[in-house]
Amino acid sequence: MGRLTEAAAAGSGSRAAGWAGSPPTLLPLSPTSPRCAATMASSDEDGTNGGASEAGEDREAPGERRRLGVLATAWLTFYDIAMTAGWLVLAIAMVRFYMEKGTHRGLYKSIQKTLKFFQTFALLEIVHCLIGIVPTSVIVTGVQVSSRIFMVWLITHSIKPIQNEESVVLFLVAWTVTEITRYSFYTFSLLDHLPYFIKWASPTMPECCYRRYNFFIILYPVGVAGELLTIYAALPHVKKTGMFSIRLPNKYNVSFDYYYFLLITMASYIPLFPQLYFHMLRQRRKVLHGEVIVEKDD
Repeated sequence: MGRLTEAAAAGSGSRAAGWAGSPPTLLPLSPTSPRCAATMASSDEDGTNGGASEAGEDREAPGERRRLGVLATAWLTFYDIAMTAGWLVLAIAMVRFYMEKGTHRGLYKSIQKTLKFFQTFALLEIVHCLIGIVPTSVIVTGVQVSSRIFMVWLITHSIKPIQNEESVVLFLVAWTVTEITRYSFYTFSLLDHLPYFIKWASPTMPECCYRRYNFFIILYPVGVAGELLTIYAALPHVKKTGMFSIRLPNKYNVSFDYYYFLLITMASYIPLFPQLYFHMLRQRRKVLHGEVIVEKDD
């Protein structure tokens, strides 16, 4: 669900930091953001500078870093390291559980505390946007982060009968791989030491670096499929219990049906996800085929 919010940003020409996943979740960074600047500056070091466009972007990096500030850089580095470690712990716990039990049943219950903590901790990304240390859209970032919170707290946590669904494992695996790679990318970029594999694999690359944008080809469809199937599995329980719904008559004279809200949410995937996914494929293909877009200097 977090992934779908990227489509709105792509359609309007705006770019924001995610995923992660996301989700975030996973919106591409603005080419002028500090994190993107760090990546672009590293392109000369690994010999992958592809043309005039990247050369112009590299010239922007020092100014962006000075603007970011020492304290902000230190905080973002700490935050990204903590998030990388958290999602690594989650990944190890998932692998260990499956190796010991040989089944996915009970997996969510065993890792739910770690998942809830680190996914909720991602709300700080909205704060980063609000105070300006990450120059991305507060609204788009907020929607993406909150959509992940929605899947964790209002779907999987609240509707216990669906916690053993295989679809839950699908989006958990997609989120985990995405977030480990994404936060690793951010961390190494801020430390000016970005391994090639992280650059190649990162599912949340800045738009200026689509040549290394590869994991999204698998992770996006897997994550979206897992989220959709999980919401679908929740529908019978929501309809039967009427949870989170407000019925008339009441003193506020308002009504809300959570069941139909979930149906509308699922329907929103239909126009948004293909738009995002094929946009990403087109941008990646342009670079792979040598069609580099040169941006004019102001």
